[in-house]
Amino acid sequence: MAYLRVYEPLSVFGDPPDELLLKAVEAAGLSRADAAEREHLLWLKSQISIPVRLLPAERADRRPAPSARTDVLVLDPAEVPGREGSDRGAEPLVCPLEVRARSAAALVGFLDEAHPALRAAVLDAYDLPTETVKVRANGALRDLHGPTMHVLSTTWTVPLPWFSLIDPDQRRLVLGSGPSDPARELSWRATMEDARNRIAEAEELVEGALGDAGPTRILAETSRWLSNFHPGSAVELDYGGLVQLIEDPVLAMDTSADEVHAILEALRQEAVEEVAEAFETLRDYWGELAARERFN
Repeated sequence: MAYLRVYEPLSVFGDPPDELLLKAVEAAGLSRADAAEREHLLWLKSQISIPVRLLPAERADRRPAPSARTDVLVLDPAEVPGREGSDRGAEPLVCPLEVRARSAAALVGFLDEAHPALRAAVLDAYDLPTETVKVRANGALRDLHGPTMHVLSTTWTVPLPWFSLIDPDQRRLVLGSGPSDPARELSWRATMEDARNRIAEAEELVEGALGDAGPTRILAETSRWLSNFHPGSAVELDYGGLVQLIEDPVLAMDTSADEVHAILEALRQEAVEEVAEAFETLRDYWGELAARERFN
């Protein structure tokens, strides 16, 4: 699973912030590498509880568990690259995992889009009618720290428009001892100001070339999502668990971000052949990864 995260200044979360949140931020005990494992553990606990919980990080009385306030990733503003002279502030930057709310949003989407037979099988497992599940899931969404979730995630691939948010040269690559190493990482960070400026330019370029096509819609949706957050925030694009599927030489030579920015530059120059060539390279690379979904 890959992630697009937003880290907001601590003061956004209350004046003063919740005491449990303050302690979690001071401890900074949850690392980026631990985030996916933590999400999996919370989901697993919800399924082996008696009775089974509808959502992870939820108590038997349906209230959010304390972990909803303490499961956070923390960044020092100095760890966020930005343009020379940009003000990164001094506050810790905080990204709540919001596992309960994100699961609730995914559940609502599943109920709206899944095949009726699959939907019925899930509802039978909880012995709950559709409307009850939707009401409880929508209730969980009201527990967010702000107007929207701080984390977007995808399985098996990274939406190519997301690469427009970052500077390809700012990648963080850690191969570690191989694909199974928890410290293995490929990610990028950017200030919110830089991310918003880049995506606005990319949306204009892509819309001019493709109209209201899929990439344009993704850029527009992502731009709207970013507009919900404090301007002093940071954005992180993280390959997450995808790095476990890619061998060292391939991961080290991953040029997806460069290829997307090459496409944008080609659009500026109206170089159609260069756009097609870069897109073909990306389609082959990510298509091979996405194809693994069929075998899982």
